[in-house]
Amino acid sequence: MYLCTVDLAHVLMLAEEGIIPAQKAGRLLKAVQLLMNQGFEPLKHRQASRGLYLLYESYLIENEGASVGGILQMGRSRNDLNATIARLATRRQYIQLVRSALHLQAAVIKRAQLYQAVVMPAYTHGQAAEPITYGHYLAGIGTAIERDICGLISAADDMDTCVLGAGAVAGSCLPLNTSRTAELLGFTRVSRNSVDAVASRDFVLRLLASMAVYGTTLSRIATDLLQWLTAEFNFLSLPDTLVGSSSAMPQKRNPFILEHVQGRTASALGAFVTATSATRNVPFTNNIGVGTESMRPLWQAFTDITDASMLCRLMICGATPRSSTMRGRAAEGFTHATALATKIALRTGIDFRTAHFIVGKGIHEKLTKGLLGLPEIHGISLDSFLEEVSPESCVRANRWGGGPAPESLALQLRDLRTMWFERQRSIKAQEVRWQTAAMRLHNGVTTFCHRALTDCPAS
Repeated sequence: MYLCTVDLAHVLMLAEEGIIPAQKAGRLLKAVQLLMNQGFEPLKHRQASRGLYLLYESYLIENEGASVGGILQMGRSRNDLNATIARLATRRQYIQLVRSALHLQAAVIKRAQLYQAVVMPAYTHGQAAEPITYGHYLAGIGTAIERDICGLISAADDMDTCVLGAGAVAGSCLPLNTSRTAELLGFTRVSRNSVDAVASRDFVLRLLASMAVYGTTLSRIATDLLQWLTAEFNFLSLPDTLVGSSSAMPQKRNPFILEHVQGRTASALGAFVTATSATRNVPFTNNIGVGTESMRPLWQAFTDITDASMLCRLMICGATPRSSTMRGRAAEGFTHATALATKIALRTGIDFRTAHFIVGKGIHEKLTKGLLGLPEIHGISLDSFLEEVSPESCVRANRWGGGPAPESLALQLRDLRTMWFERQRSIKAQEVRWQTAAMRLHNGVTTFCHRALTDCPAS
């Protein structure tokens, strides 16, 4: 189908530029359209001894005569044709992936707003660190996903370059209107160099690299959720529809979907390594390793990362925080210790490092000696300061540096929503441009054929 789409645009451009006769172009365009409408049925039982493209061209020559079918390849090669088709074929799955990422980000932003007051410990090195909120954690995820979406869109930039007209490798002596072909196919610009046009598929490498980065973000989210769903953490709960049972152990509620997220996100990384390996150490010209082998892993990577994105969204939407457990762990883990040391330093005038030592020593003595409260260290009553510090007060106080305070989080979510709408409009505009080009091509071919075959009927 992509082959015929390129053929229609190419032949129409050749005819419009007067490079081929209008009447022959009209017949050829009608023949290509008929074959498309037939679902290529006439070709399905033929032997493609010289490849599918030459089978297709031979069929047109056989049915329309060499003077019509034989002009199809004028000003073109399979090299620039295949490079153009590669870009067209990538569009649908690319749009699906970006939309999936946007759907996930929208769900994350919505739940960040919903759970902005649910206090929990943030973790560093696997240990409870400082108090944040579950909403603040989700806003962090949303921020990372925003960068990943930006990376996907940037990586796809070269998909908008039309390379048709580069020929086999040296361009063409014909006065091709490559801008017109690009317009009919929905591209925004044309390739500047014929060698690069047929030698490069580096847009595939960039797409796979950006997918691998996005997949890494998804896998890290899944790892957090898996840990927090354990009985040992018990931070989150899931509905029965999002867990699986054990065939042997009746008490089990396995969040297996998150394991699928972890597994499928490895696909893009493997695909990137495969595609890069196929591309490296080959000559910088048209090459099977670049044009065919580097493309092969792209399609499965698209499918897997899109699926992982959708599965992650299901789990984010389905997970309900256990606020009392989260808050309790934030308090038990002394996540407000940094705020306590800061308050002591500000109130007493001692330096922060000394205050840090005093608080650390006090917590150590409480835990090792089984004390009910914090002891007095160096004449400083830690409990008297502790009365003014809690996980909630820490959250409210951390307004700077992108902290979890309500006013800070509100700004973060506002910016995320603004960027989300910008990305949504951008991807919609791109999709509309491609759809408009398809309609323009169809209408252009229909109008041209009617005029050409009416004014110059076949003898």
